[in-house]
Amino acid sequence: MKLISKIKNFLVLNIIFISTCTSPLIAKTRVLTIGAIPDQNQEVLNRRFNLLSSLLSEELNVKVKYVPVFNYVAAVSGFKTKDLDFVWFGGLSGVQARLKTPNSIVVAQRDIDKEFKSVFIVNKNLNLKPADSIKDLNKLKDLSFTFGSENSTSGRLMPQYFLNKVGVKITDFKDKRVGFSGSHDATIALVNSGSFEAGALNKQIWEKNFNSNKKRTKHLNLFWVTPPYADYHWLAQGDLDKKFHKGFTKQLKSIILNLDINNKKDKEILDMFATKKFIESDSSQYKNIEEIARKLKKIR
Repeated sequence: MKLISKIKNFLVLNIIFISTCTSPLIAKTRVLTIGAIPDQNQEVLNRRFNLLSSLLSEELNVKVKYVPVFNYVAAVSGFKTKDLDFVWFGGLSGVQARLKTPNSIVVAQRDIDKEFKSVFIVNKNLNLKPADSIKDLNKLKDLSFTFGSENSTSGRLMPQYFLNKVGVKITDFKDKRVGFSGSHDATIALVNSGSFEAGALNKQIWEKNFNSNKKRTKHLNLFWVTPPYADYHWLAQGDLDKKFHKGFTKQLKSIILNLDINNKKDKEILDMFATKKFIESDSSQYKNIEEIARKLKKIR
């Protein structure tokens, strides 16, 4: 009996020893997964988020992996299933993800996201003069028109909202329908080529292309700029402290908010996000987006 007792004690001690030795290893293998709505060319997104992942990994001392997704719905679904921990969402997709994921946390937005805008563009062959007011959106009736992604805030939701304000419906466009390009870059390409006569997209990406890629915007005119609204933001799972360690979410938020444009490494990341800094944000800023989305049946 003494021998059996000694064997049991030996086995228990070995289990404790093995558990103690391997638990830090398990902790180290936990991965912070980053995602983003695919609103631009994937090559651009890969550079942006892989660069950020590298910095976060260094600062947080955990493995960080950027996981590309196929479309906006996949980003929302990936967050809901917790395959994605920290996601760069647009206003609408962020609201959709937050409603499906209790306790998720709005972490930050760019300085430009507090008052973001969309633009309507037209092919130059139309010879349409820039709009004087929102009422001029009626001039787009009977044209072939494309939005970006079906779930884009700046490329679909808000442009449709402003069209509806002056009585322009989807069925008022050519063939009583609209197109969905899938991204802001694609909208520019399709209207520039003449595949569609007009379209709507995010103002920041329009300006970036207009200023740096004249070939891509050669046949385009800016028709109208919308009033401002809240848009892009970082959304984090509510249980990251449990997954990693106490204070992890606060540390993650601090890193994002303290990216400094005067620091060379930080500036490279901020430039890729087309911003000078990230600022505090919270879910209340997106209440209007939620209300508009429910009215347009993008949230039920």
